[in-house]
Amino acid sequence: MKRRALLRAGALAGSLSLAGCSSLIETRTVGVPPIPENRPDGIYHPSHVEGMAMAGTATSGDYAVGLFYSYPHRFWNVNGDSTSLTDIESDDAVHLMASVWDPETETVLPETGLSLEIGRDGSLVSQEAIYPMLSQPMGFHYGANFGLEGDGTYTVRLSVGAVSTRRTGAFVDRFDDPVTVEIPFEYSEAAKNEIPFERFDEEAATPGAVDPMSMDMLPNAFAPLESNLPGTVLGSDTSNDARLVVAALESPPEGIAGDGTYLAVSARTRYNRMVIPAMGLSGTLTRDGGTVYDGSFDRTLDPDIGYHYGAVVDGVESGDSLTLSVDVQPQTARHEGYETAFGGLMGGMPDVTINVP
Repeated sequence: MKRRALLRAGALAGSLSLAGCSSLIETRTVGVPPIPENRPDGIYHPSHVEGMAMAGTATSGDYAVGLFYSYPHRFWNVNGDSTSLTDIESDDAVHLMASVWDPETETVLPETGLSLEIGRDGSLVSQEAIYPMLSQPMGFHYGANFGLEGDGTYTVRLSVGAVSTRRTGAFVDRFDDPVTVEIPFEYSEAAKNEIPFERFDEEAATPGAVDPMSMDMLPNAFAPLESNLPGTVLGSDTSNDARLVVAALESPPEGIAGDGTYLAVSARTRYNRMVIPAMGLSGTLTRDGGTVYDGSFDRTLDPDIGYHYGAVVDGVESGDSLTLSVDVQPQTARHEGYETAFGGLMGGMPDVTINVP
């Protein structure tokens, strides 16, 4: 696949770039290309992609936090069934991004809630809760566009909420308490303009995705390889380019009440295996014309299974059929290339059925 991948910006210490670096790069001397026409109903190559630079990292309690910045981005917010464009405003200076992870296991934590304050010389510049987001290069993160007061030193205060997801295994007694960290942010418009900015012409709006960024200083939000999932993988299928992989464990992980087989559904993007969080998922397991289970698959965070959707059922047998239904599309904002997938602008995530071998 032809791609002019991003290179590291040599003048920007801490810049992050796409893997497979080669060929020509551009800096931001041109405007953002228009939204591609004739986008497919699913994941597509965006019209462009930006690199990003690291502002810094901090740890507190159970959490590690990384702060990054890039050019202001357009993105699509999701609220229930609605997906709407947030365009770049004239006073937007940067797109600030944050990632929250467990420093012990390097598991990215998708559902903490995150708010951000920007201060300078003791005065508040800006504050807001920033959005959970999905992007092709970075996967899950938090982000929003912000205005600044010119070049200089800022202090970014990030408030991380307790994890709202059900936790199992070694995560049962962790991530219960909110924390706050402060990260100094040295901003220079000239340095920002050295961040790579890559346009795609022939590939724009075609099915596919750009490669994930090479990020040595923080973990990627990848779902586990199918071969690394515990238990037995029963099968997988896609719904609007969300790949749903189903594994059966002989018993529920620690922290989940009940006896029986535990069905875990690991949701990931079709191309890059990025975790897809914050869906409402339900399923029906049938056997010989009867219903074995009909109910929700709860959002769960486990150190071995990763972020997934799980339910305890009364056993699984060869010939059973599991139908999964996405009742609520992923409640995450999307960068370009993902806004037409996982429900999104095109709407709807069809049911998928896994036949147990």
